[in-house]
Amino acid sequence: MDFNLPPELTAYLAELDDFIEREIKPIEQRDDNMRFFDHRREYARTDWDAGGLPKHEWEALLAEAREVADKAGHYRFAWPVEMGGKGGSNLAMAVIREHLAARGLGLHNDLQNEHSIVGNNPFILLFKAFATPEQYARDSEKLLTGAMRTVFGLTEPNHGSDATFMETRGVRETRDGVPGWRIDGEKMWSTGMHVATHAMVFARTSGKDGDAAGITCFIVPADTPGVKVEEYLWTFNMPTDHPRVSFTNVWVPEDSYWGEIDRGLGIGQSFVHQNRIRQAASSLGAAHYCVEEAVKYARERKPFGKPLADNQAIQWPLVELATQIEMLRLLIRKTAWQMDNMEHKAIEREISDKVSMCNYWANRLVCEAADRAMQVHGGIGYSRHKPFEHIYRHHRRYRITEGSEEIQMRKVAAFLFGYLGPKRAQFRDAG
Repeated sequence: MDFNLPPELTAYLAELDDFIEREIKPIEQRDDNMRFFDHRREYARTDWDAGGLPKHEWEALLAEAREVADKAGHYRFAWPVEMGGKGGSNLAMAVIREHLAARGLGLHNDLQNEHSIVGNNPFILLFKAFATPEQYARDSEKLLTGAMRTVFGLTEPNHGSDATFMETRGVRETRDGVPGWRIDGEKMWSTGMHVATHAMVFARTSGKDGDAAGITCFIVPADTPGVKVEEYLWTFNMPTDHPRVSFTNVWVPEDSYWGEIDRGLGIGQSFVHQNRIRQAASSLGAAHYCVEEAVKYARERKPFGKPLADNQAIQWPLVELATQIEMLRLLIRKTAWQMDNMEHKAIEREISDKVSMCNYWANRLVCEAADRAMQVHGGIGYSRHKPFEHIYRHHRRYRITEGSEEIQMRKVAAFLFGYLGPKRAQFRDAG
């Protein structure tokens, strides 16, 4: 059993580090762009008079960095080769995401906006796996060029983890002789709606509440009559681009969906697996950064004439965090490797529990690491002159938004006790 990373991947990490220093850092340092990353970051990023949306200058800076990364061949690393990417594996993406997050805050990687010089766009893989040939011919070019920017509309005001109980409905309706669908409902946390061209709207088209079948993933143009941003929700971490969107008497033509009618829930499940393993790796990297910064400070700070690091009260909590980081890193990489070695649609059936383990533990761990780093740094750690409060506020959301940790533990339990997954047949036969 070889735990060494492939040589080409370690070489690529070095290439990325060199690219950051040569191309990204100069942009970061230009025109006082550090205001977006130092103690002024929340104020500089947020348009307080526009409902808390991201400032145009902030989003333009991120777009510039992505363009530079794309020209250098990095941004589309994870995309399929036939779609202009390098076919980067889940393992490679997990390692890269951890590596970039472990560098700390910066223009190279800012998770608040899911921004990175190596893009995380699971929509591309999702589309490739589920689109019919006709849908691929219709939408692939627009997705690849950025002409089509989608938001993910699954969660509702009254339904989050219980997505199969969604109240949004899609009903067949012909208008002016053209067959199509009328959609009515509301979606929460439709991140990026202020710049989106389309919304992926999951709606029940048949069956009853609680059924996994009977849900369809519609692709609704954002400017369709009846689509309305009701409010942007102010959150623990600003700026916010997470609105509540209503769909009232919204009509789309018959073929305005991805995948198959009544089988759209699989698309949502596919999305979360890709996103969860990568997001877990980012949380792991951020946790590693917090621990390393705390260790460095504890060696330098000398209250009462001796380094803080001499005190076991400082050492032991960081030892526990460092131990958990090492163990979690192995689980994330093993799980990502397993994802690479099975059919895309088999992940839900076979190792969904492992993805959940990685994600809920990583999100909890990074919050503990950021909190401990604040404690070690004392007053300055609590201030915005250090990044720990920002890391905590940002990553705290993932204990809820990537599927709450309780729901993810429930998934692990279902696999463990044979209600789902590979053990299901074993327990059924035994009964």
